[in-house]
Formats: sequence, structure tokens, C-alpha cells
Amino acid sequence: MSKNEVLIIGGGLAGCEAAMQIASRKIKARIIEMRPNKMTPVHKTGNLAELVCSNSLKSTNPVTANGILHQEMRKLGSVVMKAADFARVPAGQALAVDRVVMSKKIEEMLLSTGYVEIERKEITSIPEETPCIIATGPMTSEALSKDLSDLLGGEYLYFYDAVAPIVSTESIDKSLTFKASRYNKGEAEYINCPLNKEEYDKFYNELINAEIVQDSHGFEQVFFESCLPIEEIASRGYDTLRYGPMKPVGLRHPSTGQDNYAVVQLRQENKEATMYSLVGFQTRLKWGEQKRVFSLIPALKNMEILRYGVMHRNIFINAPSSIAPTSETLVKKGLFIAGQLSGVEGYVESSASGILCGINAARYIKGEDLIVFPQETGFGSLMNYITSADPDNFQPMNINMGLFPAIEKRFPSKKDKNTAIAQIAEDVFDEFIKTI
Repeated sequence: MSKNEVLIIGGGLAGCEAAMQIASRKIKARIIEMRPNKMTPVHKTGNLAELVCSNSLKSTNPVTANGILHQEMRKLGSVVMKAADFARVPAGQALAVDRVVMSKKIEEMLLSTGYVEIERKEITSIPEETPCIIATGPMTSEALSKDLSDLLGGEYLYFYDAVAPIVSTESIDKSLTFKASRYNKGEAEYINCPLNKEEYDKFYNELINAEIVQDSHGFEQVFFESCLPIEEIASRGYDTLRYGPMKPVGLRHPSTGQDNYAVVQLRQENKEATMYSLVGFQTRLKWGEQKRVFSLIPALKNMEILRYGVMHRNIFINAPSSIAPTSETLVKKGLFIAGQLSGVEGYVESSASGILCGINAARYIKGEDLIVFPQETGFGSLMNYITSADPDNFQPMNINMGLFPAIEKRFPSKKDKNTAIAQIAEDVFDEFIKTI
């Protein structure tokens, strides 16, 4: 490997972000991606940066934690944010995308730099050469997982993640739906499928008694709380769905003004609007059961499922005992861990992690000090959490306002407090990036 080259193992969101940061500094980035030669249980294509769960990069609201991270990524030239804007589909304040369009755009932008090379093969062990970025994600192959685990000196942690079904738009009974965004925020861009109490009761009872796919590996199932299977939520009580993914609050029928007992929201999946996903309906139900139970939602009684929900085991390192806030491993200089493998959770968080790794890998080549973002920033708050949490009880984390340093001043409302946190984050970030 050339001394002026960074090897990136994995062509997901984090790997692509890292490559763009490196290429923008006139350094060669070589992405090695095993797909399509070897597929994972959840990927469908060999495309770089394929989104496998939701098609949403969450809220763009600048006074939310996710919105803060969006803004910081944009200021650092995020290839994911640029491609997401290009591939955006209607979803209110959420940044939802056409997955295929976004993936193609990212690969196009990377190759246009002249500094990115893509190689299709499986890497089964950690290369000796540095700098190297491992961005193989939560579906890291068994061979590479074992080698990395041996290097870091400990067992991997894991949790189970689940994917929601996608249905054909033409199979939705539009006469039983209405279009609206919750609390009328933004355009009416979600298809809403209401249920009355009798319909909800029947759906709920069938759901909690439906057959699920049993884990064939004998692992204890540890669910990530923000991505619980719909049936797991339902098992916690009759009203849990009505306070969660089927919450009717803020979704009155725009014509009748009628309140509903429960509502299922459908989010547009592609630019042509031929596909919609069931928001919050990630599941481990058997495929036949998904068809049977979800068809009890009146508007979906004739639904055509284009992609069934699936369950998969996500792998991540014990970040507090394995990496520094720079994303460099503690046991090997010049080796960086990016994306969900590092213990961050979510598309945006994984992409941000890749940006940090790309910046620091380039600085490593140039002999410059590696950077650590201040905790007041979105980047810094996230990295501070995954590297300073209790290693005995570590779990992946989405970015949230609780990760930012506390403000002692009292505020009239939560919104006012979040606005203040967002302003501090912006000011500190803008000052910090002047130094790099």
C-alpha cells in the first residue's frame, strides 16, 4: 500500500464519508467492499452506502440533536448529506431518501474526485499497513470479527436490529387513509392508516400471538430500545403501541376533524412514490405472519409486501475500552474504527463517525496531531459518550440532547433549553473547525 494512501475496509455510509474526507485532502482512499461477491443477511445489492433499515436520516430541525449533527456534517463537506439532499423524498421534517438514487449519487461523487478507488473482495484479517479504517458495520463478517476481537482483547457485544416491511403504493386502500404530518408540521407527506378500537383490539391480539422467527444461534436477544420489534413493544402492554409507533395524537383527519384510536403511518420510500414503509414496524415475525397480521390494518387489507421485515444481529466493539475519542484504537496506532461497529447507532451518527476517521487518517499520514471534537458539539458529544461510558454496561447510542454538557441556567421551556444547547454547539463547532 502506498504511503500516501488510506485503506478503508467497508463501503457503507461511514466508509464513504471517510473516503471523501481523505480524497478532499488529495490523499488516495482505497475502499474494499466484499459485496456483491459476498452478501450479508440484510443487504440486497452491492451498492456502496446501501440503506438497509429505514430510508430516513431523521429530523432536520436544527434545535434537535440530530439536526445539530446534520449541520456540522454539512460544514465538513459530508458526501452523505449532499447525496441525501439530491435523493430526498417527501417526509415532513424528516430527511427521507430514495435509497437507490442516494447510493448511486454517493459512488458517483466519490469516483469523480480522482482519489478514490473501489475494490470488490472480502478482507478476513486486519491489514498490517496503516493508516487503515475499519468501517464494516454491524454485519461484519465472521472472520474479520474474530481477528478484530483478538486484537482488541475482548469479546464483541451485540444487539438485535430489525427492519420494517415495505409495501406497494398501489396496494394501499387510499379510501381508508388520509395524508398528514403530525401536528400539521410541514407538508402532509405521510399516508395515515387509522384504526378504531375494535380494529385495534383485533390487530393487537393477533400481533402478540403471532409466530416469530427464533434465533438459530442461541444468543440472548438484546434489543436496541429505539428500534424494538413491533411485537416486542406490544408485549409490554395493551397501550404501548398507542403511545409508540401507532400513536394517534396530532393526526386528526384533515377533512372530518375526527380523532382516531390508533394510526399507522406510511413513509414514502422512493422518488416515484411506488413504495411506502410502515413507520416503526420493524419486526421478527415470520413472513407469512407479517402478511396475515399487518393485513388487519384496514387500509392494508390488500397490501403487497415488496420487502418483508427481517431481524439480524448487529456487532459492535466495546468502545470505552477499545478506542480513543479520535476513533483510533488504543492497541494499534493508525488503525481507526468507524460507523456502527464503533458503537454509535444510526445512519447520521455512523456517517459522522466516518468523517472523523477520514479527517484523522489524513492527519496521521501527514504527521499531524489527531483531533478530538469538543463535547459541546454534536461530533464531540457522541464520541465522548462511546469512549467514556461504563465498559461493563456499554450499549450503542443515538445522538441526543442528554449527551451534551448540562447548562446550569433555568429555561422557560425544553424548547428554549434545546435552542440554547444548539447555539452553543454551533458557536463552539465553528470556532473549532477554524483550527483544523
